[in-house]
Amino acid sequence: NASSTRQAIEQLPPEITLSFVPYAEGLQGWIDLARANGHEVLLETPMEPMDYPENDPGPYTLMANAQNADTVRKLEWLMSRATGYFGVTNYLGSRFLQSNEAMGAFSDSLRSRGLAFIDDGSAARRGGGLPRASAERIIDDALSSDTIDQQLLALEAGALQRGQALGSGFAYPVTINQVANWAQGVEDRGYQLAPASALMSRK
Repeated sequence: NASSTRQAIEQLPPEITLSFVPYAEGLQGWIDLARANGHEVLLETPMEPMDYPENDPGPYTLMANAQNADTVRKLEWLMSRATGYFGVTNYLGSRFLQSNEAMGAFSDSLRSRGLAFIDDGSAARRGGGLPRASAERIIDDALSSDTIDQQLLALEAGALQRGQALGSGFAYPVTINQVANWAQGVEDRGYQLAPASALMSRK
C-alpha cells in the first residue's frame, strides 16, 4: 500500500529498520526513499508456511523440500530485485525454517554475499554462521492500539532485563501510528532506539 509505505518511511524514526516485499511495484524507489530518510532496509524473503498452498506467499516462495539449487535460484531472483539492503528477513516460513537442509542452502547463499538474516522470532534457534538477530515478539498479531501498546511496553521490559530487545510488525496504519507515538517518549524513559543491525551477533 503506497500511502502506508510512505507513512512508515516518513513518520517513523530513522532508527526503525524497514523491510520491503520483493514483488512490490517500484521497489527500488521505495528502498531509496527509505534510505534517504535514514532507515536501514531489509528485503523480505517469502518462505513456505505450514498451511501452504492455502497460504501462498508467491511464485518465488522458498520451499522446505526443494533441491538446494532451486532454493538458491529463487533466492538469487529475490535478491536481484533491488539493491541497498543489508540483509533479508522472513515472510512466513513456519515449514521452511524447520528444514535443516533448506536453511543450510539459504544461509550459505546469504553468507557468500555478506548479508544478514533478521527473523521475526520464528528462527530464533537457528544459526548459519552469518550476522543474525531474532525479534522477541511480533507487536501487532492483534490489531488494536491497546494491544500494540502493551507489546511495546513488553519490549521495553525485555530490553531492561537483557540489555536489548527487537520487535517486528507490519505496516498497518494502527501499527505505524502506535509505534510513532511510542517512539516519541521511549528515550525519555531511559531507552535508546537502535536499528536491527545494532542487535546482530554472528551465530
